[in-house]
Order: sequence, then structure tokens, then C-alpha cells
Amino acid sequence: MVTMKLGSKPDIFVLEGLTWRCMTELESDVVVEVGDMSFYLHKFPLLSRSGVLQRLISEYQPPSDGGGGMCTLQLDDIPGGAKAFELAARFCYDVKIELNALNVVCLRCAAEYLGMTDDYAEGNLIAQAESFLADVLANWKDSVRALETCEGVLPAAEDLHIVPRCITALASKACASDAAAWSTHGAKNASVDGDALWNGIGSGDTPRGAAAAASAMDWWYEDVSLLSLPMFKRLIQAMEAKSMRAESIAGAIMFYAGRLLPGLNRSASFSNVSFADYGGGAGSRSATPRSATASLSGTSDGDQRYFLEEIIALLPTKKGVTSTKFLLGLLRTAMLLHASPLCRENLERRIGAQLEDASLEDLLVPNLGYTVDTLYDIDCVQRILDYFMSSMDGLGTGYTSPALAEEGSQLGLPHAATPPAVAPIAMVAKLMDGYLAEVAPDTNLKLPKFQALAAVVPDYARTVDDGIYRAMDIYLKSHPWLSESEREQLCRLMNCQKLSLEACTHAAQNERLPLRVVVQVLFFEQLRLRTSIAGWFFVSDNAATATDGAHLHHPGNAGAIVPKGSAVVDRTRTW
Repeated sequence: MVTMKLGSKPDIFVLEGLTWRCMTELESDVVVEVGDMSFYLHKFPLLSRSGVLQRLISEYQPPSDGGGGMCTLQLDDIPGGAKAFELAARFCYDVKIELNALNVVCLRCAAEYLGMTDDYAEGNLIAQAESFLADVLANWKDSVRALETCEGVLPAAEDLHIVPRCITALASKACASDAAAWSTHGAKNASVDGDALWNGIGSGDTPRGAAAAASAMDWWYEDVSLLSLPMFKRLIQAMEAKSMRAESIAGAIMFYAGRLLPGLNRSASFSNVSFADYGGGAGSRSATPRSATASLSGTSDGDQRYFLEEIIALLPTKKGVTSTKFLLGLLRTAMLLHASPLCRENLERRIGAQLEDASLEDLLVPNLGYTVDTLYDIDCVQRILDYFMSSMDGLGTGYTSPALAEEGSQLGLPHAATPPAVAPIAMVAKLMDGYLAEVAPDTNLKLPKFQALAAVVPDYARTVDDGIYRAMDIYLKSHPWLSESEREQLCRLMNCQKLSLEACTHAAQNERLPLRVVVQVLFFEQLRLRTSIAGWFFVSDNAATATDGAHLHHPGNAGAIVPKGSAVVDRTRTW
């Protein structure tokens, strides 16, 4: 920590309870009261340094009742309180004091309040504090400490532009460091996921390089996480104004939210919340689990909601810079706190825009509504999925159907293996198949809701339908009371032609499937077998034709025309 020593005389101040006395040969002739503290001082040192004290002393009128002749002044509104005035008084007596990042802001504000300018003495306290403050703002950690202390003297610190100077200094240092770290580590590690594995073999230096890059870019997160929310918000806005990368800003906000909202650090899925946490069995669940509510204790729900909404508003809107896992954690917290519908909708839209990055565990959002019917919040996931499909429609790249792709190939047009818009949909399709399999055992999950969720994913998004078949089979097993027509209606979600051989074998023996579906599975399995056999014969015929052609064009008969049915004697072969 940067320090600055002022004064040359030894300490002559003595604390007696709530009273400070200046022990000199002369008796005190002025009392300054600051809150509960009283300072017994002398007029001359104060008059020579402070314009305000000079004016107050000159204007002082003793009480009319004649009760004591000592001048008594009230300075209850001095910034920094008794501690700041004590340092200012020591400075007036030229007693040794030490300035540091923790007291310079309060002392600078107190000096301004007392009018300690160079008009009264050269090198007065305002000039000394300003000079040292410049040194403080040149250091990162000292700047953070100084900004923290501004909270206690906020009106004065704002008027003197100390808060903006601290924020600007911090934003400039963080942005410069971030740019340097990105140029050194970022470009090299931008594709860490792609370089981490090559044919299943890990790169030896990749984890170390990734760790070095992360350390170089997020070193300042913990320091700024100690700031109050208003100060942190202003700092983030200043960093955005200086064009800091959205990834770094999102990282700082996520780190800060982890401290501000401790519930984010706890999983709110039902993987660790039993039915007992809901006050009973499956038929008597309350709206909010007791363990989830306890995790957010410490501050009021209103404060937590305010923090949550501010954090969400600060997050960059750029897709992918904020992890989907973190956004889903915010969504669970919003549900626990019964946040506004607008707040939850904002989160659901953000999650939907990058749903392909979500994991199944994070997507298992507990149903914490007032009317609990299913174990998981199916409606929430339905909305998120709808937002995802809407965002894919907005890309304008669309999906090229197999028919159009075949038509294009006939016209000689290049055919991409995977259109840009298909890869995210395929990932989401796999994710939703896993989600449907997880929620299928819930006996309270109605067929229309299950069907509606499964039907959102288009057929082309699944290369194989094994995942949706597995989810359907689990649902049928958990809902044995479904009628034959309901079973057939459910099975329309599955394309029998896109089942793997293993899935076809299982489906053909599955007694839970309607007979018509089993017949379809057997038909397509037989058709696939016939196609495979026909293809084998086609390859065999081509191989035989190629062999015969090689014999007909033997070097010994080069240029000879062999009539159909004539025998060609290979005179070079030894029998």
C-alpha cells in the first residue's frame, strides 16, 4: 500500500474516553465536538490552517447565561466524522501522520469542508491530499481501497469528483490489462476446445496455457467484487465505455453475482432436493423447498430481487459471452425469489438464444410455482425452446431439406455437409430428447404437455430418432393407463425410418407400443435389410465386371478385339 508521511513533531494527542486532548504547555481554549467525540485544542494552530474554523471562532458568541468562556464548536456534519477531524487537527499541529489509500479520501473531503487551502498556509492539507491521491490512483489495489472508502463520504466525494476519478483509473487499468492479456494469450487459446483433443490425445500444454490465459484476464474480478452494487455498476459501465471485451465484463459480473447472490452457488435442481424438502410426499408438496429458501437467507427477499434485476441488466447482450449455466442459475434464483414476470422472461429469452450450450442437469428447473403439478417446470423449458426456435428462424440460414439438397446436387450446386443453422438445432434436439427422458417418469405429466414439448423440435433436427423413442418408451412405461389411441398419438412423434438397428430390434419386441407402430417398425426394418442386400449384390456385380475387364485388356492382347463368346488363352499363366 502506498503511504505518505506528513508532519515532523511527535504525537501530543491523548485519548481519554471520548475526549481527545492536546497536551502542551498551554491550556486548551477551544473545544470542537464531532458526534460523541470532543477535541480540546488551541485556537492559533487551527486559525493558521482552516478558513472555516477561523470564521467559526471569530463568529462565536458565548452563551448569554455566562456558563463558561471556552469557545465550543459543533462539526457534526464533517465528512469522515471524528476520525477525519482527528487527522486534520494533527496536521494543524504539524504532528506526524501517515496518509494511505484507506484515509486519504476522508481526509481530502474533511480538508475541503474545513477550507484548508493554500490561501492560509503553503502546502496545506488540500494540496497534500490531492498530491497523494494521484499516487493512490496510479496503483490498482489502492484505487480499489480508495473507491471503497468513498461510500462513507459519498456526497463530498462526488462533489470533489473523487469517485469518477477512481472509477476511471480502475477502468483504464483493467481495459489495458485485458487488451494485453488477450493479445498475448487470447488468440492462442481462442480455440482451446478444438486443440485440447486430437484423435483422443490431449495436448500437454493446453491446460497450462488456458489457465495462464484465464489468470491473465480475470485477475481483477475478486478485487472489484468487494465494491457495493452502485459502485460496481458504475465501474462496469465505465469499462463498457472504454470498449472492454464483453467476455471479460460478463466474467466480472458472474464473479460478483456469486458473492452477492449466494444461492447461485448451490444447485437448485431436484438432483439434491428430495420430496421431504417439500414438506411431504408427491401429493403434498409446498410451493418452495425449505432448503432453497434457506440458501438465500441473510438479506430480505426485496433486496435479493433488486440485486438480481440489477445483475441481469448489467449482463452484456452479446450471445455466448455469458454462460448458459449461469443464466439458468439466475433463472432458478428468480423463481425462488418470485421475481417479476418481465425479469424471468428476459432470462428465458437469453437462455433460449444459446440453448445449444446448455447441459441437461442445468435444464432440470424445479417447479416452484404456486400451483405445483409436475416435478419440473415443463412450461419454462417450453418457453425457452420456443425462444430458441424463434432465434433460429431469425438467422435466415434455415435448413435445407433432403429433397432440396438432392435437387441442388442434380443441378451441380455445391452441397454443404451441415448447414450453419442445423448444428445448433441438432444439439438442442439431442438435449431435448434427454430432457424428455428425464421428465417422462413424472406421473403428473400430461400427454398433451409431453407432446407439445417434443413436437417443437423439427424432424430434420434428428439424424436418428433413438432419443425420442427412448423418452416415449419411458413415458409409456410410467403411464400404463393410456388408451390405444393415445399411444398411437404419442408414437407419431417418432419417425420409424430413422431408428437404428438396435432401436428397431427393441421396438419390434416392445409390448407397450401399439400394434400398428410395431408393424411399421418391422416393415422399415425389412425394407432396410432388402436395401442392404441389394446394395451388396450391386457391389459384387461391379467387382466381377471390373475383374472381367482386366482379363479382357491383358497386356498380351493389347489392342486386340475379342468377339463375344470367344475364349482367350492366357499363355503367361502357369497351370
